Amino acid sequence: MIRRAAGILATITMSVIVAAAVAWGVMAIWFDGPHSRMLAAPMAAGLAIVSIVLAAIVRPLLRGLVVALFPVIVVALWWTSIPPSNARDWTPDVSRTARVTFDGSRVTIENVRNFKYRSESDYDQRWETRSCDLDRIKGVDLFISFWGPTEIAHTIVSWDFDNGQHLAISIETRKEKGESYSAIRGFFRQYELYYVVADERDLVGLRANYRGEQVYLYRISATPAQARALLVDYLNEVNQLADHPEWYNALTQNCTTAIRGHAQNIGVGGSLDWRLLANGHLDELLYERGQIDTSIPFAELRSRSNITEKAKAAGDSPDFSARIRQGLM
Repeated sequence: MIRRAAGILATITMSVIVAAAVAWGVMAIWFDGPHSRMLAAPMAAGLAIVSIVLAAIVRPLLRGLVVALFPVIVVALWWTSIPPSNARDWTPDVSRTARVTFDGSRVTIENVRNFKYRSESDYDQRWETRSCDLDRIKGVDLFISFWGPTEIAHTIVSWDFDNGQHLAISIETRKEKGESYSAIRGFFRQYELYYVVADERDLVGLRANYRGEQVYLYRISATPAQARALLVDYLNEVNQLADHPEWYNALTQNCTTAIRGHAQNIGVGGSLDWRLLANGHLDELLYERGQIDTSIPFAELRSRSNITEKAKAAGDSPDFSARIRQGLM
């Protein structure tokens, strides 16, 4: 009886695995396969049909389910071989990749974005070369920006220097002209990974003033040494991506999981938590871990951290970064 129950459980489990794998394979072919829908459709359908037939004709059923995975494995091998590229017809806001030169504690960054916006799609392009002294880093901040659903948000990290300078980096998708972001497509090989190295007026002002997003700013409890190590790790990745592009992935390589990866690289990553994926709750996680201010109740901290109206009032002011931090803990 126990053996029979175990067999039934194994069959059910394997059936779920096969169904999920075939569904993934179908979508991988549809999104990342031939551009022609007339060709992609029969190929995707063919994968499903072959897997179903194999599961039906190979006996016993459990063995058939295992064999049904073989076509998906072939698709997975093809899919992992699709190369990312830095040479596409990019939208202007991601057209240039940053490049960093290290000289002791001094770093020079080419292609820092500092656009002047009149609307989300109407702007003057300003790509700048900036230098900063790593010895002058005093802290690191986190922006959490909501565009709609409260379960999911966009995260931006920004470094604070003791001379009033700020440097923000946003991990995003690199979109081609005519392309828009799709949450489903983000799980496939549709977008390259892109690090926007920018002025806070660009990244934060764009979201608060022209995209209608709600933006929160939290000061991270990190030592200057930790903040410096984190920035160096980021900048090394910036150079790596300039030479060796990578794919963005909405699950494994997104704006928040990549931040955790950098934090792990410097030994402060913390354990996995569901709020790293449902990152609209990331501030709750940081509060529980004592990585943001815990001297006041979380609800009060969150209310104070909403800098949306401050960002709107600051506009294109040269003291944008100072103005959005007024009244923060």
